[in-house]
Amino acid sequence: MTGEDGLARCWWGGSTPDYTLYHDREWGRPVTDDRGLYERLTLEAFQSGLSWLTILRKREGFRAAFAGFEIERVAAFDERDFVRLMADASIVRNRLKIEAAIANAKALAAMHRAGESLAELVWAQRPAPPPPPPASLDELPASTRGSKELAKQLKARGFRFVGPTTMYAAMQACGVVNDHMLGCHVRDEVEALRQSL
Repeated sequence: MTGEDGLARCWWGGSTPDYTLYHDREWGRPVTDDRGLYERLTLEAFQSGLSWLTILRKREGFRAAFAGFEIERVAAFDERDFVRLMADASIVRNRLKIEAAIANAKALAAMHRAGESLAELVWAQRPAPPPPPPASLDELPASTRGSKELAKQLKARGFRFVGPTTMYAAMQACGVVNDHMLGCHVRDEVEALRQSL
């Protein structure tokens, strides 16, 4: 779609000002640090069954509630923190998703103690060579072999709410794949950032 500013964006990127900002400045740009990846995985899990716009508008609430997504701090959350989170209207108050966010921080902390990194695990699924830019919605998969493998690897390490579809959405958001549409004004810039890694 072409916005009022004359710039071509992915079909969803101009539907609201929140989406435009997220699309132009963040979505698809590489995230290579474990804290940043943990945040994206957590938010994608909370988005399951909801609109991404709901999560995007509550993002600062999530950051405050989950200690800035600092892995060791969230891994240390206890029952009092769980009760606090369940009462926090600034986030999505879903028992299973809150439990998963805490469990995933614990699993990631265990990975760190074992000398593993989430970034290495996620970016190992970077497709090579990169697929051509999607020209239509029909060319965007719900999941891929890479997202299925990532889900498998994370589940084996104790992660929850990390199914193949959720993992593909995370891979898109974090730049592991570049699913900006053909003709989107940021696609080439995003691809250049990916190729520089």
